[in-house]
Amino acid sequence: MVLSGLLLLPILLFLLYVIVRPRPVNIPIKNRHVFITGGSIGIGLAIAKQAASEGARRISLLARSLDQLEKAKQSIHQAYEVEVSTFSADVRDYGSVERAVNEAGPIDILVVNHGVFYIEELEKQGIDEVKTTIDVNLMGSFNVIKAALPLMKDRKDRGPASIALMSSVSGQVGTYGYAAYSASKYGLRGLAEALQQEVLANNIHVSIIFPPPTQTPGAKQALKTMPDITKIIVGTSTALLLEAEEVAKATIQGIKSGCFSIPFGVVGRAATVATAGLSPQRSFIMASIEVVFAGLFRFVGLLFQWNCYRIIEKNKNSHKKR
Repeated sequence: MVLSGLLLLPILLFLLYVIVRPRPVNIPIKNRHVFITGGSIGIGLAIAKQAASEGARRISLLARSLDQLEKAKQSIHQAYEVEVSTFSADVRDYGSVERAVNEAGPIDILVVNHGVFYIEELEKQGIDEVKTTIDVNLMGSFNVIKAALPLMKDRKDRGPASIALMSSVSGQVGTYGYAAYSASKYGLRGLAEALQQEVLANNIHVSIIFPPPTQTPGAKQALKTMPDITKIIVGTSTALLLEAEEVAKATIQGIKSGCFSIPFGVVGRAATVATAGLSPQRSFIMASIEVVFAGLFRFVGLLFQWNCYRIIEKNKNSHKKR
């Protein structure tokens, strides 16, 4: 039996090499136009600076606050010699987004980074917060991509282009208190998977980024309403949070490599393997890992869920006794 397994392994690996799609690609940042939504602060600004360090020709930032956009522009100019354009728009307003994109001109690298972050039990959360979360995180992403696609398809530079969507580890794993946020981030994955099939013929390559909790203004605000159970499950120590610069660096590297899924750290990579499902996979090596270790990572996932439900049951029971 062991011998037959060893004989089958090369056949399996060869089949994976043949069927893995889309094919690997290298997407340059140097001398390209990088357009970033939510680019005035946090991860978006860090991505802008990372792109500038990679030699981007032009960086366009879209956000709502003119003051924050101006500060971001000056911050980039202090460190890098790069053309920076800023656009004030609410991603929920398709018309204003379309005007900004048309004014910016053809985009080579589109980073859909904007988002809002409310963490609270659904029963306690205001329906307005739920709607805002879905409208900004999900519908806002549709608005940005739909506005940008015509110009991206008609760009004079026919080299490989990229559309990268900022999801979250909460777009892979649902957690107590994250109902609305996870719904919006899970939606981005469906968008990314379908979109990749639609734009591949135009040499446009889609990435989806799954960062863990990161030190951003939005994360700090979310801690104010985060349920106690959620704090126990995910942890709230700032020492556990990634820096925005770490997320930015991995994001740009993932975009350059044309990775569909961009995870972070050992836990993030394990979650990506465990939730691979029917997502695209360019890397023959990663495809092999996903196939060979799918069962093991499913078991690890079940252990994680067991621990989550143990925490929930323990804390719910302690509240009942009070």
